[in-house]
Amino acid sequence: MTDLRIGAIGCGYWGPNLIRNFIEIPGAVVVAVADLQPEPLNRMMQRFPQIETSTTDYRDLFDLDLDAVVIATPPATHYAIARDCMEHGLHVLVEKPITLNSDDAQRLIDVAEAHDRVLMVGHTFEYNSAVRAIKEMITSGELGDIYYIDAIRASLGLFQTKANVVWDLAPHDISILRYLLDADPVSVNTHGSSCVQQGIEDVAYTTLMFPNNVLAHIRSSWLDPSKQRRITVVGSKKMVIYDDVEPLEKVKIFDKGVKAIRHTDTYGEFSFAYHYGDVVIPYIRFEEPLRVQCQHFLDCVREGKQPDTDGHNGKRVVQIVEAAQRSMQNGGDTVYLNGNGRGNAAEARRVKELAHA
Repeated sequence: MTDLRIGAIGCGYWGPNLIRNFIEIPGAVVVAVADLQPEPLNRMMQRFPQIETSTTDYRDLFDLDLDAVVIATPPATHYAIARDCMEHGLHVLVEKPITLNSDDAQRLIDVAEAHDRVLMVGHTFEYNSAVRAIKEMITSGELGDIYYIDAIRASLGLFQTKANVVWDLAPHDISILRYLLDADPVSVNTHGSSCVQQGIEDVAYTTLMFPNNVLAHIRSSWLDPSKQRRITVVGSKKMVIYDDVEPLEKVKIFDKGVKAIRHTDTYGEFSFAYHYGDVVIPYIRFEEPLRVQCQHFLDCVREGKQPDTDGHNGKRVVQIVEAAQRSMQNGGDTVYLNGNGRGNAAEARRVKELAHA
């Protein structure tokens, strides 16, 4: 089978991880790398001498008979670069967020369809074996009815100057929540604060209401004394904690719960019954999520399949982040989402009813 020829655009913070994975996967060969700065290019050429070409102009890649490109540049550049690449016949894997507005995301979807190209977004946690295990627990009913989900993504840095913490960190957790619940939120509200840079929120609290009255909360912060990557799922039967910072025991299942019982006037009877069971740490075969994601992209290119995290997936996450941004700008007002991701007053009553359906 002929190797797929890959080009990498962007060699800064995340690009080297993508380049490493594509180099290590059989059936792919990284032919060229592009970055505006010579220094990261030099590092990549020294680290991976098998790469044939480096350039400061990504458009030079169009003359190298490539099959696909992976884009890990600043989000503001995603739209223009991804569109240019697809119009030149290349399949595209672009890092999150796919774009900085949903209209541009839809335009990329249209270009991909018009040119019959694969368009995939790097929502890496949807390829995480621990997240997939929790998804199976929810789908199978092991956890019971889901009451709420709490997500924390915090550390000290990396501070951005052109995007706030919601655009930088929240897409990870929004994509996880959508994946776990197999649904979109019907409302969003966000409060944020600019502690270090005026006008650039570095801490934010986002609340999302999903169908069936499932509540979700996301804390995003660049200004925290410890690195935290944790998701808590609370169900009617069991509870789960996924801690991505843990080196080994990433998932713990708590056989705990509480039931409300009928009130009585009899002395000694209680109105709540608590259940305390075992804590189980399941064995989950670990595969590097980024490796799984890159392999999936290659499979989609070879077989003409639609990626699990395709352009529509990326667009929907952007629509939810846009709603969070609007809420934050309006002091935390709730933004109601209709099926197209657009909030309006006429939809408010309908989606409130949907949330409690």
